[in-house]
Amino acid sequence: MNRRASCTAERSSTTACRSGHGPRRCSQLTKPSFLWMMYRCGWGLKEGQQTVLAVEITREGFEWALRNACLSHYVRGCHADQAAWKRELRQAQARVQWDPERDLRLGALPYRSLQLGLAGEAARRYADEWTVGVRDVTPLAHEIHALVRAGRLDEAEARLPEERPYPAGAEVLGQLVA
Repeated sequence: MNRRASCTAERSSTTACRSGHGPRRCSQLTKPSFLWMMYRCGWGLKEGQQTVLAVEITREGFEWALRNACLSHYVRGCHADQAAWKRELRQAQARVQWDPERDLRLGALPYRSLQLGLAGEAARRYADEWTVGVRDVTPLAHEIHALVRAGRLDEAEARLPEERPYPAGAEVLGQLVA
């Protein structure tokens, strides 16, 4: 890992909660899909998002966060009522949002990927216990983006990190599937 990624990773784990906001505003956002992250950070070119990190966490930590998560929005039938959902959301250590997956041109696909927001104990455990590796993938993001801009989509696709569906069952995702 280069020095910039090392400093960024160190800052994200040690200063995420020091922005003057209370613990409810302190969060780490996990986007397990490379292309969704490229959509969010503009291939690492957006202001303040020029470093793209791939963070590896333990399976136990990820599943703990999922089991302690609440959907970020109210869904009739998943929650008793809006008041119950709001109470659950206030107490949740993590929030789940399902966003459209992205293609190489960052267009929306007809299926969704999980976005996980962490707060409180979950954010602390993410930084202190669950993170087992951090890699700077900014050069890879720029390389793939250049291939896409040049219309070399097959080459760009070949450079994408390997991703596969997460094998989580109902015991982990039950309350999070809307």
